[in-house]
Amino acid sequence: MTRRPRVLPLEAPLHEAARIMRDEGIGDVLVTLGGRLCGLVTDRDIVIRGVAERRDAAHTTLGEVCSAALVTVGPDDDLGTAARLMRDQAVRRLPVVDAERRPVGIVSIGDLARVDGLGPGVLAGICQAPPNV
Repeated sequence: MTRRPRVLPLEAPLHEAARIMRDEGIGDVLVTLGGRLCGLVTDRDIVIRGVAERRDAAHTTLGEVCSAALVTVGPDDDLGTAARLMRDQAVRRLPVVDAERRPVGIVSIGDLARVDGLGPGVLAGICQAPPNV
């Protein structure tokens, strides 16, 4: 799990999430309302729901483009639960929230690849490679 994920409020402008993703080399930002998880915006969301729709990144809020139907796990859930949910729900990122839905982390497909009990495989190597930007 990546601890202390990047979080922005629902009303933050789209360009702010894009800047964080660029500066930190990440592909997602969790979206909150009153400190509680309410969405997830990915680099793909920015392209598909923002750029391709010709939205103004300075005036479009994260609430307008983020995914709101989220699958989450708790901090005490095990890796098997996270992997099963990711597979069954076909998601690549799984926010980790406490009992009050405050974000405490995020599990990505890359995190799962790095914990492979058989040693680093092809997926792990790809996930650990530095971004090509």
